[in-house]
Amino acid sequence: MKRIIFLISLSILAFSVSGCCNSSNTELSEYVQNVGGDDAIGDGYGNMNKNSDIITLDDTIVNLEKGLSAVKYEGDYGFDEFLKQGGAESDSDVVTFLSENVLSSGDLSFGEFPFGCSTVSVNDPDGNFIFGRNFDWDNCNAMIVQSVPENGYASISTVNTDFINMSGLRLSQLPDTAQAVICLYAPLDGMNEMGLAVSVNMIQDSATISQNSDKPDITTTTAIRLLLDKAANVDEALELLEQYDMHASMGYMTHLAIADTNGRSVAVEYINNEMVVIETPVVTNFYLADGDKYGIGTEQSHERYDILNRFLSENKTADMSAVRDALDSVSKDNFNEFESTEWSVVFNQSTGEVHYFHRENYDKKYVFSIKQEGV
Repeated sequence: MKRIIFLISLSILAFSVSGCCNSSNTELSEYVQNVGGDDAIGDGYGNMNKNSDIITLDDTIVNLEKGLSAVKYEGDYGFDEFLKQGGAESDSDVVTFLSENVLSSGDLSFGEFPFGCSTVSVNDPDGNFIFGRNFDWDNCNAMIVQSVPENGYASISTVNTDFINMSGLRLSQLPDTAQAVICLYAPLDGMNEMGLAVSVNMIQDSATISQNSDKPDITTTTAIRLLLDKAANVDEALELLEQYDMHASMGYMTHLAIADTNGRSVAVEYINNEMVVIETPVVTNFYLADGDKYGIGTEQSHERYDILNRFLSENKTADMSAVRDALDSVSKDNFNEFESTEWSVVFNQSTGEVHYFHRENYDKKYVFSIKQEGV
């Protein structure tokens, strides 16, 4: 971790001395030229390899299109140290850890943003396990982060970078490495190389999550990082969650959708600060646990839940394209609301292939793979 801090500090120093006001982000068109010229575009989906439709990332942030970027981080990003020192019982504690161990300048904070989401888990005709997820919110800046930790599973995750605020400068003005490390502590969904997929979905309720025992603490987003780094399947994920006191990021009530390649898919909820596990292939934005809380959430989230369950009842198997279409059927343009589906992602948990769709453009996909050479 000290090596990371040293390298990032040097980068920030060089960045400041140069007087540049922009980070070293690479536009997609420039990156394509660097890796293979015009014929690297392939099928028109923004793919960047000459002989493959899979986007290969490095430690330079690539701007895929307005509002969507991607980067890869390899090495130690201090998460084991974060867990060892007791985790965090609030977003401000996460920020303190990052400020003391990653940033040498600028005041960092995690902001508030209510959001709605949908997830679905299904088998494809070849027996692969597929997990789909919509992230619904106002227009935001999203970053896809591929991580290869020294001590943990490789993964790919998605971050709303508007959640990360700084005084004095924008997050995008930091060196790419610093941006990537910060984003690794704020994922909202992801999948690791073992095929474990996880998503956080908000529940509209005045209650929150704040467990208080003698266990170490963890927040919603750092819990997602914990599961991606350390859990190979749902059973291991649940065992890990049981070892920590959960605290809701931003104070919002949420539940987790978790699925694996053993065919198990669950929702994890916290009712009166007690962890409850519900077996379910579909999760939206209302409580699924039996009891007084069941059904509390937005009316529209019930409608999306019914649509996705109907999709599963009509399709015993579904490939990645069919899951994309299912996500399209519950995206925000179907409900005439102010929000949009900022990203949809389809994870093939068995093969490691990942398809991203941005702002409800389901004709254009960005393809990644966790199981690339060297990943």
